[in-house]
Amino acid sequence: MLKKTLTLCLFIFSITHLGAEADAPPNIVVILTDDQGWGDLSVNGNTNLSTPNIDRLASAGASFDRFYVCPVCSPTRAEFLTGRYHPRSGVFSTSAGGERMDLDEQTIGEVFKEGGYATGMFGKWHNGMQHPYHPNSRGFDEFYGFCSGHWGHYFDPLLEHNGEIVRGEGFIVDDLTDKAIDFMESQVEAGKPFLTYLAYNTPHSPMQVPETFWEKFDGVDLPMKHRDPDKEDPQHVRAALAMCENIDWNVGRLVEKLDALDVTDNTIFIYFCDNGPNGSRWNGGMKGRKGSTDEGGVRSPLFVKWPAKIKAGKQVSSISAAIDLLPTLAAMAGVEYEPAKPLDGLDIKSALLEDFSPAPDRMIFSHWNNKISVRTQRFRLDNLGELFDIVADPEQRSPVTEKYPQITKTLQDAVNEWTEDVVSQIREEERPFVICHPDAPMTQLPARDGIAHGTIIRSNRFPNSSYFLNWTDEEDAITWDVQVATAGDYKVTLYYACPAEDVGSTVELRMGESVLRTKITEPHDPPIIGSAEDKVVRMESYEKDFKPISIGTLHLEKGDGVIRLTAPEIPGNQAMEFRLLTLHPTDS
Repeated sequence: MLKKTLTLCLFIFSITHLGAEADAPPNIVVILTDDQGWGDLSVNGNTNLSTPNIDRLASAGASFDRFYVCPVCSPTRAEFLTGRYHPRSGVFSTSAGGERMDLDEQTIGEVFKEGGYATGMFGKWHNGMQHPYHPNSRGFDEFYGFCSGHWGHYFDPLLEHNGEIVRGEGFIVDDLTDKAIDFMESQVEAGKPFLTYLAYNTPHSPMQVPETFWEKFDGVDLPMKHRDPDKEDPQHVRAALAMCENIDWNVGRLVEKLDALDVTDNTIFIYFCDNGPNGSRWNGGMKGRKGSTDEGGVRSPLFVKWPAKIKAGKQVSSISAAIDLLPTLAAMAGVEYEPAKPLDGLDIKSALLEDFSPAPDRMIFSHWNNKISVRTQRFRLDNLGELFDIVADPEQRSPVTEKYPQITKTLQDAVNEWTEDVVSQIREEERPFVICHPDAPMTQLPARDGIAHGTIIRSNRFPNSSYFLNWTDEEDAITWDVQVATAGDYKVTLYYACPAEDVGSTVELRMGESVLRTKITEPHDPPIIGSAEDKVVRMESYEKDFKPISIGTLHLEKGDGVIRLTAPEIPGNQAMEFRLLTLHPTDS
C-alpha cells in the first residue's frame, strides 16, 4: 500500500511539474550575425565550410526557405527591434547619427521587459550610441559590446558594459558569447525568463579570426565559387568562412549551456543574418550581395528551434522578414502588448506551430541607397523595374517582364505607393547628439560623431571606428553638434596619442561660456594595431590604444549647442591624435 501511495505521489508531482514547465514563459535567444550570407552555411549546401551546430538548429527546429532582411546592417537591426520598415523609424544611414531609431519607436527589449523578462543585448548595437538611443535606454537591462557600425580590432578590444568603458577578453565573438552565457545562467538561477539578443559582429571586416579557425582555410583552394568566379577575392572568402566556423563553434557553446541549465526545451532559439555576404563568394548562385536589393543581397537564413512546441525538421515556404520577428516572438511567448505604432510585420506564429498557408498577395519591400525592390511569394520586381520569377529562376537571371505585364504593373504601382508612404518618411536632417541624459552613467563623444575643421583629417573615410590626426594648426578644431539633456557638472576624459617630440600642446574644450583647458604633458605613442591580425588588407581604419586623461570638470546648461575642441598652443608638429571624449556626471 505504501509503495502504491508513493508511486501515485511521484506521478502527481511529475504531472504537476511538467504542467508548470509547460506554462512557464519561454526563454528567447536571438543570434544575428554581421555580413554573413545565406550561402555561408553548410546546411544550405556550401561544402567550402562546416557549420554543424547551426545546421542542427535547422534540423531540430524550423527552417525558413525565403526570409528577408535589409541590404545593410543598421536598417535590419531597426526592423528586427521594432517590427517596422526602417525608414519609418528614422534610420537612413549606417553612421554619423543616421543609424539612430526615433525615440518614439517601441523596441522588442521594451516589450519583453514590460512583459516580465530580463533583457540582455550583447555585441553590435548600431542603432544609436548616446542615451536615450543607447540599448540600456531601449529596453535592455544588460549591455556588453559596442554601438558603432563596425569595430576596428577583434582581440582584447575596448568595449562598453552598461555605460562604462571596459577591456574585452580574447577574441570578441568568444567574449560576447561568454558574457551572454553568464547573463542566461544568472537569470535561470533567479528563476526569471530572459531575452538574450546576441549580435555577433563577424564576418564583417576587419577579417580577423583566431588561428585555430584560420588553419583549416589558409591557402586552400575552395571548390564552390561565386556565380562570377572572377569577382572572388580568395583570401577574403577564406577569412569570411573561417569566421563563420568560429560563429558556429560559439553557437555550439550556447546550445551546450542551455542543455546544462536544463532549459533547452522551453527556449526559443533564433538564428539569422543582417544582409547578404560582404564579398563575392558562393551564395546559391543568387544575384546580389551586401548593399543590393536583389535576392542575394537580402535573403537570410532563419532557423527557429523550440523543442517544446516546434516540430523538428519543419520547413516554412512562405515569405517572411525581419519585421515579423517582434510580433511573432511576442505571440509565441504570450507577451501581450499594444504596439505604439502600426506594425509592418506579421505574427507568423502559425507558420511555426501549425499548418500555414501563405497570404498569396503579401509583398515584402527592400530599400537602400535609393533602390527599391519588392518580393511576393513567386516574383521579385527589381530596382530597375524588371520582373523575375524567383520560383522558376531563383538565380534571377532571366526577366519575365514582358511575359507578365500586369503583374509587373501591379508591383510597380505597389513600389510607387510604398515609396510615397514609407520612403517619404526619411528625414536626413542633422539631428544633434544627445549628451548628459539622466539615464546615462557616461556619455561618449567619439571621433566618429565629430566634425573636423582645418587641417585635421580622419584616419579613414569610414567613420565608425576612426580617429582624427594631422592636427597641425592652432586654428584647427573638432566640433560636435549636441543637445544637453540635463544641466550639471561633468568630469571629462580625453583619449589621445602624442609622440614625445610633440608633447606640450594646450587643449581647450568649450561649450557656450564653459571652458576647460589642459596640457598634453605625457607622451603616448602607441603603434597602429590590426594589420598583424588581418587576413586581408582592410578598407577601414586601423586602431591604436589611446591614452585616457582627465581634463577636469565642465559645467553644461540644458539645451542645444556646439562642443568645440581646439589646441590654441601647438609647440611641436601636431597637437595630438584624438579618439574619444567621455563625460561622467560628478555625482556618479
